[in-house]
Amino acid sequence: MPDAERGSIELSVVMPCLNEADTLATCIGKAQAALATLDIGAEVVVADNGSSDGSPEIAARLGARVIHVERRGYGSALMAGIEAARGHWIIMGDADDSYDFGEIPRFVARLREQAELVQGCRLPAGGGRIMPGAMPALHRWWGNPMFSALARRWFGVPTHDVYCGMRGFTKDLYRRIDLRCTGMEFATEMVIKAALFGAEIGEVPITLHPDGRKKHAPHLRTFRDGWRTLRFFLLCSPRWLYLVPGAVLILLGLLGYAIAMPGLRIRGIQFDVHTLLFASLSLIVGFQAAVFGLLARIFATTEGLLPPDATLERWYGVIDLERGLLAGAALTALGLALLGAAVAKWWQVSFGPLDYPQTMRWVIPGATLVTVGFQTVLASFFVSMLGLKRV
Repeated sequence: MPDAERGSIELSVVMPCLNEADTLATCIGKAQAALATLDIGAEVVVADNGSSDGSPEIAARLGARVIHVERRGYGSALMAGIEAARGHWIIMGDADDSYDFGEIPRFVARLREQAELVQGCRLPAGGGRIMPGAMPALHRWWGNPMFSALARRWFGVPTHDVYCGMRGFTKDLYRRIDLRCTGMEFATEMVIKAALFGAEIGEVPITLHPDGRKKHAPHLRTFRDGWRTLRFFLLCSPRWLYLVPGAVLILLGLLGYAIAMPGLRIRGIQFDVHTLLFASLSLIVGFQAAVFGLLARIFATTEGLLPPDATLERWYGVIDLERGLLAGAALTALGLALLGAAVAKWWQVSFGPLDYPQTMRWVIPGATLVTVGFQTVLASFFVSMLGLKRV
């Protein structure tokens, strides 16, 4: 009885496929040869994404399981292949012969050492090797190292090659991190979310070979895929997208107020009410960015896009809807008081001309406080709505 029927499959090798007739047989052959050296029940799964060049027939003829995936996208193909895989361990890799499936035993060895994700590394920084012509210079010297460094800095990813598509992982981890991206971002999403969810991550240096396909160009698009990666990084990091810029703008606004309210003159430059207007703009935009960051983090955590946040849990224990409403009402009331004082001064001169610089020192802070206070009230209700699912 075949292994698959006995339920003895431990390892599944999953290859996404879209018109890979040039190289698919080579990749399957290398994978099967490597698997034959291991004392392990294994299978090769080809997730075909609508090939029209006979790739599914090639895979079936060589004994691989073929999964037909209607929804287009690199991530869609891999999701379907991984879901269909019977193994406890999954090793994925592209079917363009750029990855050597003969290196499978090295990934299995790390998985047997209890790693939940074993990331391949093609870059010399992590011990990998790139053969001549295997990677565009812009990818090798800028894009990949830059995004990998961002992943280490922003998300604590302990690897040197966040883009590498050859990797091994447990199916339990795959289910736990709940991947969503259906395009090229799938690979980076897996590494980032594995790090955020506290998975045990290892790294294996590998060799990248030139793309073996002849009939069509690689599916990658440098600037499109680079932008999609950066966009995904930002979406996964409310801190860097919202909170850090917001905090910087708030600090600049407060500094502007400290200089402009007393009308300081620094090195011959007079800072007056126009500076105050710019400072208020900075405060309002910064406050909005910080609020969006809080809302985005709560939403992402509630929906399972990001793991639970201990700081957020403590925040919920201290600040509730009522406290937020009181804070917003207090800011609004203070702002209205300043605006009322400005109107009173106008009334005192029978609604005639006012001392512009002096009056605006009441009007601008008053309008700013009313704006921030009203936003605080609305944000408090929204935060409370997002938190309902937590009960």
